[in-house]
Amino acid sequence: MSLLDLTTLLISLAAVFSIINLRLLKLPQTIGLMTLAIALSMAVLVGGLISPKFLAFVTTLTQQFDFSDLLVNIMLPFLLFAGAISVDVHKLLKDKLTILLLAGVGILFSTFAVGSGLYWLIEQPLLGVNDLGIDYVDCLLFGALIAPTDPIAVLAMVKKMNLSSETETRIAGESLFNDGIGVVVFLTLLSVKTEGIDQVSAQSVISLFASEVLGGVFLGAIMGFLGLKIVKYIENEHTELEVLITLSLVLLLPVISRQFHFSAVLGVVVMGLFLNQNIDADKKTDGVQKAMGEYVYKFWHLLDETLNAILFILIGFEIIPILQNFDFNYIFIVLIVIVLVVVSRAIGVYIPIKILSFKKTFEKNTALILTWGGLRGGLSIALALNLPDGDGSGKDLILILTYGVVLFTILGQGLTLKKIVQ
Repeated sequence: MSLLDLTTLLISLAAVFSIINLRLLKLPQTIGLMTLAIALSMAVLVGGLISPKFLAFVTTLTQQFDFSDLLVNIMLPFLLFAGAISVDVHKLLKDKLTILLLAGVGILFSTFAVGSGLYWLIEQPLLGVNDLGIDYVDCLLFGALIAPTDPIAVLAMVKKMNLSSETETRIAGESLFNDGIGVVVFLTLLSVKTEGIDQVSAQSVISLFASEVLGGVFLGAIMGFLGLKIVKYIENEHTELEVLITLSLVLLLPVISRQFHFSAVLGVVVMGLFLNQNIDADKKTDGVQKAMGEYVYKFWHLLDETLNAILFILIGFEIIPILQNFDFNYIFIVLIVIVLVVVSRAIGVYIPIKILSFKKTFEKNTALILTWGGLRGGLSIALALNLPDGDGSGKDLILILTYGVVLFTILGQGLTLKKIVQ
């Protein structure tokens, strides 16, 4: 199947699924699309029992593209940029300490808590998974890839809740930044895994982490500043040109980031926040206007919705090989890990909120909303697929655990989040 055929198939399925959800299921877009994607994978497996050639064709189709590379290097920058320009940057800057602490502490705590908990679990002989050769670094890698929440899913849900603007900004900001921090933590641990713990020093780990974070933020700020100057220069009347400029910047930043080993994820978020600013509409008055025209925001909203729909179709295709080789002995450990992930998330957001509550005010049960609103999605699956293959790598178990957590958070937590908020 050619790239054009594959693109046509994905966009057509995304359109059909969106219509089915809108008219029949009437679920929130993220949950509806995930439900239909699971139904698609089940239908393919049933079709495979009738016609093995059909299943072989679909399996070959999923192997034609690198889902991990496609999401992390292409789709995610677009989705995060779209999310960043939809956030009120002025409210976010006023609460930047809260957001950075929530994202940083939450990711680091969840990574080590989940990783350590999983390592303890697989050492229990009764579970029957301790013969896979998974070491502590593998468990920490799972903790790092499952810690970041999915900003696409979270932002879509938050917009429909009757939360205060302050709480909404905190949830959206934390979700945007914890993705970037989570990817950096994952890549740092992956370098320890691939190079060997004996070959990696504490200094090199800190250096890699700092260069990814600081480099990504610096590059995003520079490109955001230059982009802001350009869109101000051309003025809002030339909205088509503004769309072209933002598209080129989002495509260019990951290319530069890869050359210097900076975090493209953090870079596009910072760049989006720079471009999403108000400028003086008239120096004689207090009126303000957006640096970019309204058409630009509508374009990125459309792109966000389209890519989000395609993302869940891809997840549905990627889950097929896992379901084919699923070992039902893993169900018990999947359930335990789901509880471990949710509890770690709860503690990870409760600690910074408790510390900050001495100086800042938080809406009642903010920690609970942040915990239950911590939906996982395509990023976690993409990072899991990015793990090295090989005997004793434990990749199959980590993929199963990842899919289990993603399905529970999107379907279980997503469907009940509104009631929790109420």
